[in-house]
Amino acid sequence: MKKLTLIVIILVLISPACNLTGDLVPVEKTLPDVELPAQFEGEKRCGDGICDGPENADSCPQDCSADSALASGNNLPDVKAQSDIHWVENPSSGVRLYVEIIKPEGWSGEALPALVFIPGGSGDSSDFTEKPQKIHTMLESGFTLVVFDPDGRGNSEGEEDDNGYIHQDGLAAVIEYAAALPEVDSAQIGLVSYSYGITMAAGVLARHPKLPIRFLIDWEGPANRNDTGGCDEDSLGHLIGHPCDDEDFWSQREASVFALKLRLPYLRLQSEQDHVQPDNGHALLMISNATAEKYGGHGRSPWTRLNDLVPNTVYVEDNPPPMLPEEATCSTEQLIIAAAKKLFTLQIH
Repeated sequence: MKKLTLIVIILVLISPACNLTGDLVPVEKTLPDVELPAQFEGEKRCGDGICDGPENADSCPQDCSADSALASGNNLPDVKAQSDIHWVENPSSGVRLYVEIIKPEGWSGEALPALVFIPGGSGDSSDFTEKPQKIHTMLESGFTLVVFDPDGRGNSEGEEDDNGYIHQDGLAAVIEYAAALPEVDSAQIGLVSYSYGITMAAGVLARHPKLPIRFLIDWEGPANRNDTGGCDEDSLGHLIGHPCDDEDFWSQREASVFALKLRLPYLRLQSEQDHVQPDNGHALLMISNATAEKYGGHGRSPWTRLNDLVPNTVYVEDNPPPMLPEEATCSTEQLIIAAAKKLFTLQIH
């Protein structure tokens, strides 16, 4: 059981491996309001000792890991030296949560747009801070980054809550705290979740609708107990082994249910081959439940979008739309950055 859980966590926390043999295939853009990155130019670079172009620590570790970067003289910025550590009390558990605020190099004191990151699986802030190239890519875009350790993880106190109400309330406290900091523009905060992090993200937004969050970006998050508890024939997920009929437990941990109450823009990023599940039905369910009823969905969001497809569109599993090509997942951070920049300027009519 522990071995299986470890494997799933590893799958959740890493992007799919990529073998870059040339230009990445650009994602076709149908509308300009959320523009995904343009096609990368140039020949294969992985293995040349320089971390550049579309390379990152996941797609080309021999060039982009911290050790190789330092050895080659291609020094990455000292992320830790640019960050401040804070402690925020979770009002539901009463414990202190570890929060790290990371600013761009040379920050001059102005309030910046901010992104709050929620790790996948049972991850914590180290999923981001221990990947210097990933952090550097986002800092280059001029955002303040907010990462934290939920209850019972990393440096935080307390006990693991598997992204339930306690974790959600802790995240709400972190967001409110970050919004009051001088390096954060309280009117420009976005929430970004990786994999199982969507359960905490959707839960906090559904239960705390007045939080100062402009949008939610969800990378391949599982929708419900079938995906996270292995409660269907696929028997895959992060919480395999928990009773599927435990309604008290699952009522706190099904993102597709929380999606019905989202009242802000929701962008789902989904590749052809999900990092855990054998199909993409969970992505279609999340879009359907978040999309407002006037657009054919079941939810309240004023704007939803799956990848680069037409906004406010729902789909059926028997006729799914094209997903992001696997090559595009080599640049997950760039996809997130490009989307966040556009979402910060999105005008809802």
